[in-house]
Amino acid sequence: MKSNLIAFIKLIARYILIVINDGFICMRVKKRLVLFESFNGKDVSDNPLAIYKKIIEDNPDMKNSCYFSVKPSAFRRLSQEYPKIRLLKRFTPLWVWYSARASFWVMNSRMPQWWKKNRGTTYIQTWHGTPLKRLGVDISHVEIPGNTTQQYHQQFIDEADRWDYLIAPNAYSKTIFQSAFGFHHHFLDIGYPRNDILYHENNLKSIDLLKKQLLGTSPEHVIMYAPTWRDDDYQKQGVYKFELPFSLKKFFEVVDSNTMLIIRPHYLVKDHINISGFEDRVKICAEQDINQLYLITDLLITDYSSVMFDFANLKRPMLFFPYDLDHYRDELRGFYFEYQPQNLPGPMVTDATRFYSELALFNTTRRFTDYEKNLEDFNTKFCAWENGTASQKVSEIILKGMSKD
Repeated sequence: MKSNLIAFIKLIARYILIVINDGFICMRVKKRLVLFESFNGKDVSDNPLAIYKKIIEDNPDMKNSCYFSVKPSAFRRLSQEYPKIRLLKRFTPLWVWYSARASFWVMNSRMPQWWKKNRGTTYIQTWHGTPLKRLGVDISHVEIPGNTTQQYHQQFIDEADRWDYLIAPNAYSKTIFQSAFGFHHHFLDIGYPRNDILYHENNLKSIDLLKKQLLGTSPEHVIMYAPTWRDDDYQKQGVYKFELPFSLKKFFEVVDSNTMLIIRPHYLVKDHINISGFEDRVKICAEQDINQLYLITDLLITDYSSVMFDFANLKRPMLFFPYDLDHYRDELRGFYFEYQPQNLPGPMVTDATRFYSELALFNTTRRFTDYEKNLEDFNTKFCAWENGTASQKVSEIILKGMSKD
């Protein structure tokens, strides 16, 4: 009964905000006002943050008119983490005012379909990854309560129609975005702004400093395990589980004593990972900037996560451990990418025995010699548009747009 009342109150509040917004969006936009948002307000991160930083660097006065939209539940944490960035609590009256009057929206996820933007607002959609798994219209069968597959597809099409610009990290993604979103406006073929750091700070001095900041120490070797999110691995609705597919004891028997393991899980499972007995050699990094983690990582271990595409910019070794490949590929999510050993930039193993064997090989040679050509080809295909200037190009679009009459 109480939950029904809360839901009803939220629905009424939504309609009130919509009515207010309908009035505000009839007004002229404020030229210097820019609204940023990452992952529906859950964080201040990713491509929007990289673009924000570049705009402030190019024009310091803009810090007074650039705002990040954040969820009210995350406001206190993010205010402490980013004290110099102006934050707005999402879907509050003040947020409605700024949202309706913003000259630009810069976001990496979809806005609710029921929320309208001002006709004078330019919507820059950065998205948040090179797609390995099918998305949007390309998902043939959708199982979401209250949504048919057709409704789900139409929501993507309607949202993409609002985007004035869409960033494409590579030609592969551009083709997929055209079909998955039905996007027909202006593509920015520039690579991802968040990856600029991989070109600007890939040096020993910066990496050593990052190790101390992120890990509290400076281990000689760092290995990161970054598995994909498994949305069907849960105990009950809203309660997810996580089990490492390898033994930490055996892992550290294989690698050198000066090696540290970073585990990069989904935030919903970060508190359910057992590293007992290895606290001094394992660091769970669920919320740190993953591009900074890439920079300190010597070997990336993953499965189907799109982290492979970003990490490839560094041309460092990768090891693939898709222990549930048949289930994930054939039952849970379809792939765009031909996920086969010959197409991957590193060896693929599906059982723990082979995993330890490949890990031991890397520990000895610091490379996977048989896959160096694969890595080079992979980099050429997915990183050709990346050169450390993506943030600059978006900043120029925004600042130039503000100078027009």
